[in-house]
Parts: sequence; structure tokens; C-alpha cells
Amino acid sequence: MLRRATIGGAAIIGTWLAAAAWAADPQTYKVRLEGAVSKEIETTLAASSDLVSLRKSAPVSPVGLILRARGDSVRLKTVLESYGYYQSAVTATIDGDGLSSADVADKLAALPKGKDASVVVTIDPGPQYHLGKITIDGDLPPALRDKLALHTGQPAIAADVLAAGTRLLTALQDQGYAFAKVDPPLAYELPDSHELEVSFHVQAGKIVRIGAISVTGLGHTHLSAVLSRLQLHQGDQYSAQALDKARRNLLAMGVFGTVDVRLATVADANGAVPVTFRLTERKRHEVTFNAAYSSDLGGSGGVTWSDRNVFGSAEQLILNASVINLAELNHSATDGIGYDTGAKVIVPEFLHSQQTLQISLDAIKQSLIAYDQTAETAGVTVTRNLSKIWSASVGFSTTQETIIQPEEIPFLGRETFYYTLFAIPLSLRFDSTDLNSPLLDPTHGIRAALTVAPTLSLGPPNATYVITQIRASAYLDLHDLFGTGPGRTVVAVRGLYGYAQGAASVIDLPPDQRFYAGGSATIRGYQFQSVGPQFADNTPVGGVAVDAGSLELRQRVGSNWGFAVFTDGGRIGQTAMPFSGEYRIGVGGGPRYYTSIGALRLDFALPLDHEPSGDCGRAGCFEVYIGLGQAF
Repeated sequence: MLRRATIGGAAIIGTWLAAAAWAADPQTYKVRLEGAVSKEIETTLAASSDLVSLRKSAPVSPVGLILRARGDSVRLKTVLESYGYYQSAVTATIDGDGLSSADVADKLAALPKGKDASVVVTIDPGPQYHLGKITIDGDLPPALRDKLALHTGQPAIAADVLAAGTRLLTALQDQGYAFAKVDPPLAYELPDSHELEVSFHVQAGKIVRIGAISVTGLGHTHLSAVLSRLQLHQGDQYSAQALDKARRNLLAMGVFGTVDVRLATVADANGAVPVTFRLTERKRHEVTFNAAYSSDLGGSGGVTWSDRNVFGSAEQLILNASVINLAELNHSATDGIGYDTGAKVIVPEFLHSQQTLQISLDAIKQSLIAYDQTAETAGVTVTRNLSKIWSASVGFSTTQETIIQPEEIPFLGRETFYYTLFAIPLSLRFDSTDLNSPLLDPTHGIRAALTVAPTLSLGPPNATYVITQIRASAYLDLHDLFGTGPGRTVVAVRGLYGYAQGAASVIDLPPDQRFYAGGSATIRGYQFQSVGPQFADNTPVGGVAVDAGSLELRQRVGSNWGFAVFTDGGRIGQTAMPFSGEYRIGVGGGPRYYTSIGALRLDFALPLDHEPSGDCGRAGCFEVYIGLGQAF
């Protein structure tokens, strides 16, 4: 759209071609970009420069180096023009000689082997142009003229001008003009005033409606389920935004690999445009494996089998089984190998298009230092998406469990307790990270959840209480502050507060309903459940309240590697009063290897305060955590 500068001159072409047979060995070089430009422009220039980006990955001969420098002179001037600098100058020299020098090729060929050539690219941006007169011609409806969102006097940045045309076209299509056209803008340079006049030509056409809706590519999936998810009906006014939302709704079902939307080329006699959704179904069944290790809980490994489209309406059946606490006994926070198994059925659009029903059965056996537990749980949960970032859920669960734990009176030893629990968990969740999997690496946004679970416990003793937990994590991308690429440098913060209201003391709560701290979910560096009061035999008691927080810096290095450094802190309270109990802090860090399904994480963490015994605990003076996905 904008005038492109050209550089003429062919006097030295013959010299370069004559030198083509020289220097079979590549010519190494160093390159430096010089010029008074903003940090943003400097970053873009460096990313656009072949001299910079290909220096190590694509060695060149002396002639190739000259050609590369000449190409950069044109390329970087085009970049400057895109930012509104139309009177810029880009000059490249090699060992102090200009590219037009007849001696430059001879001097390069004469360099000793291993001697770097010095390439300097000098950038003089000149004055920045601003937008002058902005005109729109054609049959654009007056109400949509403001959608261009350009104004006289703003910097003449090419991306802004092109985005304005796209924005105008999108507005037309969202208002029913399915076949609207906005031609590429024409720009006219006014050198004397350093202005750029811009003209847009628009052909709006007629408003049309959605015509017949057809779907192709269905196999196991029912047509009725697809049409329900579209939230689009024949006779609706055409809207590009509505069509894109329908496409995303189909992808969100999880049963389609691709969704392609095709419009008829013209409207029919009734002013309606037929729409075809071309779908490709994914394989119904999937098997995944998981494994993790930490020095406090040991290793774990398991398998998950899922059917993503059980009855043809995107119902899911998920079966999982894991072996947990695979650790050397007496050297961790566990006392034996256990299992964690479950089955759940997920029914989408349950009584409402934005509502999901989940029915689950779970069984767990674990031998922890705090207690031994064998439990079976059945639950049902209804989740409602309130918006793109808000959701709420209500459920009911019942648990039958056997707990072995020390008595409150030390000399009575360990005793077996039997509990039956009934709970009504309520939750409200917020997530603005724009990620569809908890394993993916968040670089911006906030995750927060409030959970309230009124619970009736039948056991020694019977008790009624309400467990409330507030969890939040926030992610701040520092690319603007440090000039790094988006998502390369991220600060992550998390916080947790929970309490059990209604319990007269911690002993009124079943051991697995109490709060504990220590481990990867709260305070890294301390063994799982080790922070807080202990019985006479050093077994953790647990508490009725917890507060914990973490601060972590995540830095990417290269394309797939990175590292993180962090500090965690928290405490366990024996009363519902917030922020009571001894505070513990752990610090650490470790490398990351980034994959398409999440970051492989290895963390080493040290406790800054040892437990009252004065030693470093059973596992030593540090803890190790290995897993897939960030810690939070």
C-alpha cells in the first residue's frame, strides 16, 4: 500500500560475478546495526535483517556477503517505511568500504582464514510521516464510517492503516454485508509536509441473511448435536462474527479435528446466502500416559483411556488408573505404594447450551506420613459457563473412607477411624489466560477460584463444617519492560487461603479434611504435609486454616529451553483466625523444556527454616520435583 523505495545501480554486478569462484570457505563476519530509532523499531529491524538472522545458520562466500548486505539495505528501508519513515537512508559498509566500492570483493577474498569481516549498517530514519487527509469513497453506510478509527495527525504506520481497512471490512460483514469489499488503501506521499494521504474504496453491496445450513463430514456424531452447538439459524442476518463463533463452538466440542466454513458465492433470489460447515471427525478413543516424581511423594505413573464421543453428542467417558507413592520407604513423606483410580462421564449441554453434567466415581489408597487413607467417592457436578472467562458449578458428593492416624493422646498409638462424608461443593471460577489446557504455559491473565463446601461428617466425632478455599494466580509478561519477545520473560504469582468454619478444633475434622502445607502445591522445599504442628511421634496434625503464596520468574532460553527461580511461603493455623501459625519459606529453581503439550519441569527447592527437630527431614536438605506443566 505504501510507496516502496528502490535502489538502483549495477556497476559492480560484473565484479561480483567475476568473484563467484573465490573463497570456497564461507566468509565469517560480525554485524552491527547503528541508528537513532526506538527500541521497537530496532527489534523489528534486527528480526528482519538477513545479516543478523542468518549469520550463524547460513554461512556465505565473500560475494554472498555483499549480496546479503545489499539485500538488507533494501529490506530495512522497507521496514522503516512501514513505520512512516519515507525519507530514511540505510547504508551498509564492509570493513569500512561501501558496497559500491570496486575493491570490496577483493579485500574480502584477501582476508586470512578465520578473520571476521566487519559489517556495519547505518540507519538514518529521517522525519516520521503522519497521516494527512483520509478519504473513503464508495457505498459505505454512514453509520460505519467511524469503524475505520484513523485520524489525521497520527503516525503513518503501515500496520495501523492496513488494520483499519480490515477493521472496516469486518464491521461491514458483521452488519450483514457478506460480500462487502474494501480495496487495499492507496497512499500518496507529500514530502514537503511529511504527510501521507490515504484513500479507501469500499463496495458494501446488499445486506443478506443466513440461508440453508448444511453439514458434511459427519460419521458417529449426530447432526442434531452439531446444529445445536452452532447457535445459528436460517433466516438470521448474516454476521461474520456469528459464523466464527459457530466454528469455534464446533471445535470446542472436542470431536472435530477441522471445521471449515464455506459460503455460497452469491445470495439466492430471497437475499439469503447458503452456508456449509465441512467437518473432519477426530478419532473417538485416546490413550495417554503420565508420570511424575518428587523426592517427598516419590514417583507416580498411570494411564488414561477416553472416549470423546460416546453416544454421538460429544459425551465423554474417561477412565484413569495410577500407581502413586513409588518411593523408598522411610525416606519420604509416604509410607507405602498406593493407587488413584477413577471413572467419569461428561454430558455437554445438560439442560442448557452452556451447562455440563459430570458424574464421577473415584477410589484412592495412599499411605502418607500424616495418615493412611482408603476411600471411595461418588459425585455429580453441574458446571455453567457464565461467559468466556467466568464459570460456576454446584455438586453433591459422598465419600466412604477408612483413616489410620495417631490418637490425640500420644501413648494410645495409631487407631483406625471410619468416616462417611456428604458434601455440597459450590465454586466460582475466573480464567483470563486464554488457554484450553492446564498443562499449557500461561504468559498473561489471571486464574482464580472460590470454593465453598458445606460438609456433614459421620464419624468419631460427628461434625458439620464448611470448608472454604480461595486460590488465585496471576501472570505478567515482561516483554515490554525488557524488550524480549512475547512470553519469553514471565512473572507468576499465586496465593491460597483456606479455612474450615464450624469445627471446634482440628480433631473435629477427619484427617483428610484438614489443611496441610509443604510440597509442590504450597511450599516447595518442605516435605508434603510437613509444615505445621505435629504429634509426639512427629506425625503432622494438620490445621483448620492455611495461607500460602509463591513468586516465580520464568525465562525462556532459545526455542525450547528455559528456567525458573521461585520462593514459596506459608503456614498452618489451628484456629480459623487468618494468618496464624509459624511461617515457613522455601526457595529454588530449575530448568524447563517446552513441548507442544506443556513444559517438562525439574525443580530443586531448599527449606530456609528446618523443622523443630533441627535436621533437614527424612528426605535430606532439599526436595526435587519432576513433572509436566508448570507448578501453577
